[in-house]
Amino acid sequence: MSYTTLISAEDLARHVHDADWVVLDCRHDLTAPDAGRAAYEGGHIPGAQFADVECDLSDKSPGPHGEFRGRHPLPERFAFVETLRRWGVNHGSQVIAYDAHGGMFAARLWWMLRWTGHEAVAVLDGGIQAWQALGLPLATTPVSRPRGNAEPHYPLVSTVSVDDVLANLRNPVYTVIDARAPDRFRGENETLDPVGGHIPGAKNRFFKDNLQADGRFKSPGELRDDFGALSIAPEKTIMHCGSGVTACHNLLAMEIAGLKRPVLYPGSWSEWCSDPSRPVATDS
Repeated sequence: MSYTTLISAEDLARHVHDADWVVLDCRHDLTAPDAGRAAYEGGHIPGAQFADVECDLSDKSPGPHGEFRGRHPLPERFAFVETLRRWGVNHGSQVIAYDAHGGMFAARLWWMLRWTGHEAVAVLDGGIQAWQALGLPLATTPVSRPRGNAEPHYPLVSTVSVDDVLANLRNPVYTVIDARAPDRFRGENETLDPVGGHIPGAKNRFFKDNLQADGRFKSPGELRDDFGALSIAPEKTIMHCGSGVTACHNLLAMEIAGLKRPVLYPGSWSEWCSDPSRPVATDS
């Protein structure tokens, strides 16, 4: 049995020392990039390695013509496979991602594994808090694993480019869903979004609305009802956010709900608003 969406802390505890299980700590802070590594060094799930959102899960180099690609552009797919090998990921590995933010960053790693064609990847439901609530130990010792043999396979997920999103404005086929908080969607948070607003016609689905009060994901039925209220066709839905990170939370939630084949716009708002010729809306 492999885990492909979520795993409970109880189930992880039963397997955390299995030889071909790879656990990755994705803790991060968008306003303090070094905070995630500091948290990891202060105590992590035994055997976990640190996955740096800024370096391992992003490649901030410009596009082929020097264009800005957003705050957290995807690395080249084969380069990310090399990162997986460095973490000891094999073709048959079960990968588990966790954070301390309701899956906000772990979902990005979940999506990226699927982008390489690796299906056996899951997010720890409730994050490190769920682990600690069971009284399970944390470790501070460095972790190293033998180099893995992961290989890229046909992607299980899809992306669209900024040009695709522009084309969709002229000929609407897809519904665009924005995972940012409502104040950011309305253009009222200058700290995270110096250029405020959203892509015209987009709908807002704050990623935290996928969670229960205890930080665990809602049930598949609840998530189906929530996304159903948006009147979207899953396979004709583009997910985005500020920089392509928290949009993956909505993508994970849709997968849990059995709503298949939405796509990710990785550049998201940070790429979109970098060109003043692209239209911006501020309605709610």
